[in-house]
Amino acid sequence: MSRIAKVPVPLTKGVEAVVADGEITVKGPLGTLKQRIGDRVKVTVADGRISFAAVDDSREARAISGTLRALVAGMVHGVSKGFEKKLTLVGVGYRAQVQGDKLNLSLGFSHPIVYPLPPGIKAETPTQTEIIIKGADKQKVGQVAAEIRGCKPPEPYKGKGVRYADEVVVLKETKKK
Repeated sequence: MSRIAKVPVPLTKGVEAVVADGEITVKGPLGTLKQRIGDRVKVTVADGRISFAAVDDSREARAISGTLRALVAGMVHGVSKGFEKKLTLVGVGYRAQVQGDKLNLSLGFSHPIVYPLPPGIKAETPTQTEIIIKGADKQKVGQVAAEIRGCKPPEPYKGKGVRYADEVVVLKETKKK
């Protein structure tokens, strides 16, 4: 049985939640997020808390109630504080620059890579080799960071490429004759 679904999600200051038409909407200072609710989970908003309960005692209903609770907890955190991922560029001449809603990357290719940022996502470049991706939607922030990293993932011999700030790249030893 999902034990996480038994814990209600507290609504922080400035955040409100509405359940209507099989969908939960969470509004806060950083935006509005929506999540569809299945017919196997009962969601109630009362006393500044969001509670989740499985409709029946089936394994799937219990699992979905825990998953939905975790997603809504992420939504509440996202609209109140937001999420961010940090990327670093390692390599000679590797640079990043934000221009409006586009991220320009110079990653050693013959041409620069222009990555259009989706709506709801902001990028900052405190230095030329650091990128900070910010947004209210945890899934979108992680997806954008993964796509930018996918432009040039770190290679195993010198470690050059785009990596997460906390990522550890294990370098291989070169071949010997």
